Amino acid sequence: MNGQADIILEVEDLTKHFPGFVLDGVSFSLPPGYIMGLIGPNGAGKTTTLKLILGLLKRDDGTVRALGHDPARVGAHVRSRIGFVHDEPRFYRRLTLRENAALVARCYPTWEQAQFEEYAAAFGLPLRKRFRELSHGTKTKFALALALSHETELLILDEPTTGLDPVFRHELLDTLSGLLQDGRTSILFSTHITSDLERIADYITLIQDGRVVFTETRDAILERWALVRGGPGLLDGGTPPFFRGIRTNPHGFEALTDDAAAARRAFGDAVVIERVSLDELVLYTTVEDPDA
Repeated sequence: MNGQADIILEVEDLTKHFPGFVLDGVSFSLPPGYIMGLIGPNGAGKTTTLKLILGLLKRDDGTVRALGHDPARVGAHVRSRIGFVHDEPRFYRRLTLRENAALVARCYPTWEQAQFEEYAAAFGLPLRKRFRELSHGTKTKFALALALSHETELLILDEPTTGLDPVFRHELLDTLSGLLQDGRTSILFSTHITSDLERIADYITLIQDGRVVFTETRDAILERWALVRGGPGLLDGGTPPFFRGIRTNPHGFEALTDDAAAARRAFGDAVVIERVSLDELVLYTTVEDPDA
């Protein structure tokens, strides 16, 4: 990420106060042609972050620049280049998919009907059915087809693969990866299915309790962070400062570290150090020691 001209989405010190929860100074940036995964436990602030980016909620502080503009202060000429898929797609329940699509098309000066028809066919959408008759998965497919049919340069997805069957999830991830081939489209992808992100994401941002834990490239994260497993007694001298989360049991401990080299120096062959998954990253940065 080298300079303002190379950033398609920049979020800086994004803040929003709610009773009992604060989204506190969230910052990250995304260059064109890449996918960023937004991960974290339920209630961490992922959906709030997306809504603030889109201007669907009023932020208390911070700045957002999407495609060079603040989405909360621009008109259709910029909004038409941003696609959004919510985890619970909402359209006119009594209208057919084709009728709903015709209404949506009027909102986008860059609407491409031929492109929509292609996605509708590829996703197997029953365009003559009423929206209320669809399963959750089919509603999501419809929302995706709409979001991809108006020359979208920034696609924002909130749990889009929830409720989809594994075959279509696989096909969808291929479709999303294919969108990046022109080097112009970028995707911000919030999901709790972290295996999807391990497959396609270039960057990962982890949010916990309304704050960013890290925002880095996927490869750097999976290289730097590790899981350390050791037997009882090894922590009698206290918890090492390079542990970021730990779980103990009568047989020993499992700990997350962002400095595997330090763990090797401290424990040597007395511990096993393994590659960490994104799921484990979320778990160990969320629950410090559920067994204590």
